[in-house]
Amino acid sequence: MKTYKISEVLYYVIAVISAYKMIILWEEDQTRAYYFLGFSVLSIFMALFRRHFRRKINQRDNSS
Repeated sequence: MKTYKISEVLYYVIAVISAYKMIILWEEDQTRAYYFLGFSVLSIFMALFRRHFRRKINQRDNSS
């Protein structure tokens, strides 16, 4: 279970780094900035998906 929590945190870290890079690149190259925006949104989605999956597994383990 600990690996699921670690992967959630890593996805959030990737999202923050991508958002930071997007802000820096916005004035220089908006096309690349949109790629980093996509990475950021995808990372947040994956973290939320992992959290949902982890809670589902925890609920199943606790009910047995």
